[in-house]
Amino acid sequence: MLPVDQIRKKAQSWLGKEFNEETRKEVAGMISNDEKKLIDAFYQDLEFGTGGLRGIMGAGTNRMNIYTLGMATQGLANYIINQCGNSGIRVAIAHDCRNNSRYFAETTANIFSANGFEVFLFESLRPTPELSFAIRHYKCQSGVVITASHNPPEYNGYKAYWSDGGQVVAPHDQGITDEVRKIKSVIEIKSDGKEKINILGKETDDLFLNEVHKMSLNPEIIRKHGDLGIVYTPIHGAGVKLVPAALKMYGFKNIINVPEQDIIDGNFPTVKSPNPEEPDALKLAISKAVETDAELVMATDPDADRLGIAVKNNKGEFILLNGNQTCAILIWYILSQFKDRGKVKGNEFIIKTIVTTDLLERIAEGYDIEYFNVLTGFKFFAELIRKNEGKKKYIGGGEESYGFLPGDYVRDKDAVASCALIAEATAWSKSRGMSLYELLLEIYVNYGLYKEKLVNIVRKGKEGAGEIKEMMTGYRNNPPATINNNKVLTIKDYNNQISLDLTTGKKTKIDLPESDVLQFFLEDGTKISVRPSGTEPKIKFYFSVNTKLESKEKFEETNQLLDNRINDIIKDMKLL
Repeated sequence: MLPVDQIRKKAQSWLGKEFNEETRKEVAGMISNDEKKLIDAFYQDLEFGTGGLRGIMGAGTNRMNIYTLGMATQGLANYIINQCGNSGIRVAIAHDCRNNSRYFAETTANIFSANGFEVFLFESLRPTPELSFAIRHYKCQSGVVITASHNPPEYNGYKAYWSDGGQVVAPHDQGITDEVRKIKSVIEIKSDGKEKINILGKETDDLFLNEVHKMSLNPEIIRKHGDLGIVYTPIHGAGVKLVPAALKMYGFKNIINVPEQDIIDGNFPTVKSPNPEEPDALKLAISKAVETDAELVMATDPDADRLGIAVKNNKGEFILLNGNQTCAILIWYILSQFKDRGKVKGNEFIIKTIVTTDLLERIAEGYDIEYFNVLTGFKFFAELIRKNEGKKKYIGGGEESYGFLPGDYVRDKDAVASCALIAEATAWSKSRGMSLYELLLEIYVNYGLYKEKLVNIVRKGKEGAGEIKEMMTGYRNNPPATINNNKVLTIKDYNNQISLDLTTGKKTKIDLPESDVLQFFLEDGTKISVRPSGTEPKIKFYFSVNTKLESKEKFEETNQLLDNRINDIIKDMKLL
């Protein structure tokens, strides 16, 4: 960390006339009255990572503001010009509901326009998947969405996309980062360019929704069960714009909202965290479902790219499904309907991440559909879809962290289409005399009961980062021979891109980019994945166990056995 006198000098430079009055006032206040806040705001520069920026909003080099965002945008503009020339360049921009998101989006648009680009800016907040669609539809070279996903209200962020509608991957990710780092002063930012900004609205929404509607596999069943009770909440975010419209377009008539959460508000006043992975985020929606006797609850995060759902179990109680379970239902539904309708041509494939449930692989094998594993992040989905264009047909894929993408007209997580398809799968289940919960149990009976658990070990600060590094080094240099009295058969080290078979000693190359991830595969089918978080001070342990499920009636008993197995593994690894 910089010495305090250098931090003060750095902060003093933000009192110049190139900064607006509000910024100068905030910085002056920190210099005079709040050294702790000053240090935190200026001790480092907010890092432009492989996807963009994310940070607490406020004045300072370590904060999200129009200046750090402006320097990032100018660096991105310089890179685009280097790659694509300086004429005919188009970019699209969207934003979510967060505080300052519109301001940041307009600032970004003005900078791109000042660089001579034609800009397509949405008129107000829109789901991230629609931004991906717009990049492709308007033949843009790049795009940006202003969002910090499900982070707390004080955060905002900036994600960069390339011409395929996917988040930037190699070599563009590092190339953009290098150009951003070259920008040393806000004086280098071009601004006040408004003559080439096109405002996108209903026309683009309709084009996007038409593509979402094409994903429908059973319109005739919805005509019979369109009165299905569906509670939907956008958790104050962008989903309010398009998810209800998509459901209505599919034919669902009984869409029940949660009025207090339909209000667009970057402070997220009704939840602790606007994260559909958290039970608290769906609490109001579940209460509404109980009140109205609805059958399905769905929630999307602030930029509507991730989906959380709750369904009734066989006791009539609402339970939350995790991301792996939602993915399994969607993959099974898509593959089964493709087969039933004679849509399988032999070149279809699905994608999952390496830490997502292997149940998806078993389902794909059951339908003789090819599957691919990629590293964590939907940018790798987009890259793989692009590489296979014209040769193979992508029909679906997802990750354990509540993201799913049906179809290839979008190249990022799409909660809008996923909501519509989950509702359709519920209607399909109802037409067969069962609930969505019972469909999940049927999938387990047919393909095996897979149970997953994520354990996060938080280690804050510089010392914490060192501890996390030591843990990864320890697992690499001294890997366990057994875990919970179960023999380790294979170790995959994605950093070295080597898979080691401990029985034969054979090493196999892993055909994926380098990544700080380790996986241990045990004799009983257990998979344990370990990786440091890329955005938070934690190390993540993903546990996946499985066994045969004899019948739906034995689910509770078998599920408890798998729970116990995971807890025994965690205890043996001394993680709790």
